[in-house]
Amino acid sequence: MNSYIPENIRKFISDKAYKTDTTGMSQSEVIIFDDMVLKTEIYTSDTDSTIQMIKWLQNRLPVPEIICHEVCEDKSYTLMSRVKGRMSCDVYHMEQAEETVALLAEGLKMLWSADISDCPRTLTFADDLKTARYHVENDMIDMQATDYNLLKENGFNDVSQLLPWLEKNVPENDMVLSHGDYCMPNVLIEDGKISGFIDLGECAVSDRWKDIAMCYISLKNNFSGYFGGKVYKDFNPNILFEKLGIEIDADKLKYYILLNELFKTK
Repeated sequence: MNSYIPENIRKFISDKAYKTDTTGMSQSEVIIFDDMVLKTEIYTSDTDSTIQMIKWLQNRLPVPEIICHEVCEDKSYTLMSRVKGRMSCDVYHMEQAEETVALLAEGLKMLWSADISDCPRTLTFADDLKTARYHVENDMIDMQATDYNLLKENGFNDVSQLLPWLEKNVPENDMVLSHGDYCMPNVLIEDGKISGFIDLGECAVSDRWKDIAMCYISLKNNFSGYFGGKVYKDFNPNILFEKLGIEIDADKLKYYILLNELFKTK
């Protein structure tokens, strides 16, 4: 655990047993207690918006409750209640593939059914592209994580060629409540139903296909063995669209899969 913990947070956790969460690709430190989670990360201008969003989500969707939030120097410390359940990428749920994809589809519909009229945060394509350009111009892209085969298949030699194409081919927004990083580790399941959503740093009113694409990418990566190592040979990620009851928007899916390459940062 980080050697420094603000006193206002330390009084809640005292000498409680904990474990460190190593799942996912976030650069933050996540400490898990029996009934709480402490997330430590670099403080940015988006931190306050995230805290505001989590508070707004209370009583709307199953999300953690903010117990205490402190900012000390350049670090943000957020102590939250722990949402019960297993990640949807848990081996048990991976082995129940069709049921799990159906639950992930149900989770998306839960988000989309939320009333967004007074939601405090909105992220459009323009906002995402502004962030993507910042990543490229400041040499923040993790080249080791870049899918060069994907880039070449779509006619790009590197991420610097991809960015202009994305900026010139912006789809129309279809705004709903978006998790922002709707991948399997961030959706928890218990007793055969969605028990909660976690890692809400990008949650906002945003385009519907942002979460669909992230879920699709996560399904492909997890069931292909990219994460976890085990390959589920008979799995087809297109089952997601069947469970959602929608047609594949191939253009938007492609757009988000490519845009995701510019969010793989160091």
